[in-house]
Amino acid sequence: MNRSIAAVAAAALLLAGCSSGGSGGSGGAAAPSPRPSSPAQIAIVTPTNGQVVKGPDVPLKLSLTGAKIVQPSTTNISPTKGHVHVSLDGQIVSMNFALHQPLHNVAAGTHTLRVEFVASDHQPFDPRVFQEIAFTVKK
Repeated sequence: MNRSIAAVAAAALLLAGCSSGGSGGSGGAAAPSPRPSSPAQIAIVTPTNGQVVKGPDVPLKLSLTGAKIVQPSTTNISPTKGHVHVSLDGQIVSMNFALHQPLHNVAAGTHTLRVEFVASDHQPFDPRVFQEIAFTVKK
């Protein structure tokens, strides 16, 4: 009798372990939807990598191919529609809806600039569509 109780208990534990955390289980959190890829390519035209520029305002010019910039007004995302997140030294400084903008009041020194084309829901594509450069500001 003890063996049959132990066998039933072991089977119950095995079944419980198989049904939890899987994609078909009930009550668990749904797996996030995979992010779409994008055919877009983004490039920083100015400043160029390694360039020394006069500050404190730095003109930023980008090129974008394979997609177009739209306002982030939907969660119905498209691989060819989005906008640009601009980061300076690891901090987002703007969510850009154009390919030209000045970076204002950039301190003297060397900086890392990253631009990323993201979907209309502000989330990245997979793989990410970005370029990163380093430039130096002289006052």
